[in-house]
Amino acid sequence: MANALCILYLLLFLLCGLILAHLAPLPLEPLPRCMLGLCFGLFLLIWLPALLAFLLGFTVLCQWAALLLVLLPTLLWLFLRRKSLKPLRLSPDGDTAYLLFLSVPFLALGGCLLYSHILWPAGDGALCTGQSCFGDMPMHLAFVTSISRNGRFPPLYSIQAGTPMGYPFLCDSVSSTFLTLGASLRAAYILPMVPALFLVFGWFFLLMRRMLGSPKRAALAFLLFFLGGGFGFAYFFDGAAAEPGLFTRIFTAFYETPTNLVEQNVRWVNPICDMLLPQRATLFGWALLLPCLYLLLRAGTEGDRCLFLPLGLLAGGLPLLHTHSFLALAVLSAGVLIWQLCARKCDWKGFLVYALLAAALALPQLLFFTLRQASGEGFLRFSPLWANESDSFFWFYIKNWGLIFLLLPFAVFNAGKKRGLFLCSLPLWAVCELVVFQPNPYDNNKLIFVCYMLACGLVADLLCTLYRRLRWMRGRGLAAGMVLTALFLSGTLTIGREIVSGYELFSAADVRAASFAADLPKDAVLLTADEHNNPFASLSGLTIVQGSPSFLYYHGVYDEERAEDVRSMYTRSGALQALAPKYGVTHVVLGPSEWALGADETLFDGLPLLYDIDGIRIYSLEGA
Repeated sequence: MANALCILYLLLFLLCGLILAHLAPLPLEPLPRCMLGLCFGLFLLIWLPALLAFLLGFTVLCQWAALLLVLLPTLLWLFLRRKSLKPLRLSPDGDTAYLLFLSVPFLALGGCLLYSHILWPAGDGALCTGQSCFGDMPMHLAFVTSISRNGRFPPLYSIQAGTPMGYPFLCDSVSSTFLTLGASLRAAYILPMVPALFLVFGWFFLLMRRMLGSPKRAALAFLLFFLGGGFGFAYFFDGAAAEPGLFTRIFTAFYETPTNLVEQNVRWVNPICDMLLPQRATLFGWALLLPCLYLLLRAGTEGDRCLFLPLGLLAGGLPLLHTHSFLALAVLSAGVLIWQLCARKCDWKGFLVYALLAAALALPQLLFFTLRQASGEGFLRFSPLWANESDSFFWFYIKNWGLIFLLLPFAVFNAGKKRGLFLCSLPLWAVCELVVFQPNPYDNNKLIFVCYMLACGLVADLLCTLYRRLRWMRGRGLAAGMVLTALFLSGTLTIGREIVSGYELFSAADVRAASFAADLPKDAVLLTADEHNNPFASLSGLTIVQGSPSFLYYHGVYDEERAEDVRSMYTRSGALQALAPKYGVTHVVLGPSEWALGADETLFDGLPLLYDIDGIRIYSLEGA
């Protein structure tokens, strides 16, 4: 019942977005108008509960107040405009058919992966996931559950007690909304990701359609981006006849796929499996970034100046959703402005409105959250060739982008006026080859992917042009099939691997212990080991002293002294009594991960034992 109520809650926000887009005086055709309405519905779902939570706390009252805040004004405006409104009809044109033909199957693929990857229940009570979500999902679960459990807003890191969070947490608080309203953790995690996936797929097609001027070419660009890949498949086919197990490792080994083979410096991952599915900030960021790029193309280069207002509003909401998308959009916007100034076609007043609105909304997020955390060690440093560890620039991209990179110079030459937006993205690509913006150099791909999107569009345009011009050639279909095989083989094999992958994320013992710990006081702080899949943080929303460095280091907040203190409290006599007050520790966990730290169980003999099942113990320090 609670899950059904949350679905209704989501649909009401999306419906309000559709109504507002229909009422707004924007120069948009019915299809992009409807898609913009869905985008604004998701935008309001993400932002309104968060804004109210600063005043009310992240509570049930806050969630219902957010719905009323959007629902009542929307209905009132609809009532006042009822006599002048015309029905919005989606004509069965080619664009609508293409969008649905592409988006629905890919949404079904995404839905199947979400269903099998997000806390899939095994028969013995364990919870499982797939390959791509095994690493990142425990962190996102910890943020989702802790925001809902604690009600504190803005949130603190639940995986490092007492540390303010500068990470773009709105991608997780949107699921905390549904968890607070009573949905199961699995449903709360999946529910907002479904419309976000649809928006990414739909808006990518609309952007390519506008840029290329043809639905067929836009469809090919769509497939190149979401299914394409480089020549990574060659590492598995070479020698596979003599050693068949080399090929089958794609479907059995952990992260050895044609788009993610680190030993061979193949690092350009499939966007569905390795970006949208596990990286929620990227998913929700792209769900707003892609319509922003569409609006920028129309407002900045085609004279639809009314679109600067929705563009500024969406852009201003990006930093706490996905900072990389905000940065990419800012660079592209500057490029479009310079391009239009050079062409003497610039609507500088429109750009000024856009810039002022986006800055007014974004600056508080940047100053109080993003820049405060990004001022730490490892951010913004010179690092040539970002994550390319052993190859030259050209060989790296030939391996990773394959024919897309080889054809790109010819595609740029062929594109004519269509290449403008891609050329505006080149400064972003160039900067990313020299400077990294976070402790993990690999994360620069979140910026370069924006350039790659536009590159796929130009290459699709070139391929369609070549196919048309070579209609005289015998064997044209066979040649096209060979080219498409080289383009799609790596990505298709990677998706196949993701579909069949499965790993235990939380054991049945972990789930039972986390369920017991969920009834501990709201302000409890647990001393635990730092495994990345900590069940108490992820499943119960409890605060732990220090979590995995694989998360905290790359967020720029990892505390080595704290890590040593955690080890000392488990292994050194008197350390627990001396250090527990420093971190506010109220409970101690002793289980397999803590034994791996070298924990000495005799240090805890005098503490009240609250839980002792399946080799996991929970002690209380309160009153000890």
